[in-house]
Amino acid sequence: MRRLLLSALPLLASLLLAGCGSTPATSDKVGKVYQRESFAAEETFSRLFDANVDATCEAARRALLSQGYVISKADAGVVRGAKHFQPEGEVHVEIAFNVVCVGDGPKQQIATAYVSAQQDRYALKKNPQAASLGVSALGSISVPLSSTQDSLVKVASETIPAGEFYDRFFTLMQRMLRETAADR
Repeated sequence: MRRLLLSALPLLASLLLAGCGSTPATSDKVGKVYQRESFAAEETFSRLFDANVDATCEAARRALLSQGYVISKADAGVVRGAKHFQPEGEVHVEIAFNVVCVGDGPKQQIATAYVSAQQDRYALKKNPQAASLGVSALGSISVPLSSTQDSLVKVASETIPAGEFYDRFFTLMQRMLRETAADR
């Protein structure tokens, strides 16, 4: 029996060492996420509009406002806005839009809107707090006091990759451009 144990020991040691040297599959996927970046000539995050930079960014601002987004920045060529959601009792989600409008063509009469939206997910974390109260006049009487302090903790963040999401936004931008052109 002892001889069998001694002969199996090197095999067991090599298995243990092989297990220590490898990383879990999920860690490998997360660590090399940049390898999935194709940098292809897709139009998921950009669209060309038949309007100048100012009109294109104004259409983006109006599109976001019409959907309940709070605009944090609306400068020449840049619009930023965010909207908060609470899909579950202890879950909070924020979508932040970033729009950059760049003039194209010889007279900058058309513009490309580059849009990306980031979704941040927060979860409620309860932190227990305890304290004791000592009353020196009565002696060493301590009364335990306990409470909890709730805080939101970011648990996930990603750029929204869904093309349909951006298609809906660009369609609304196009409608806003037509409406403002009709008002003139």
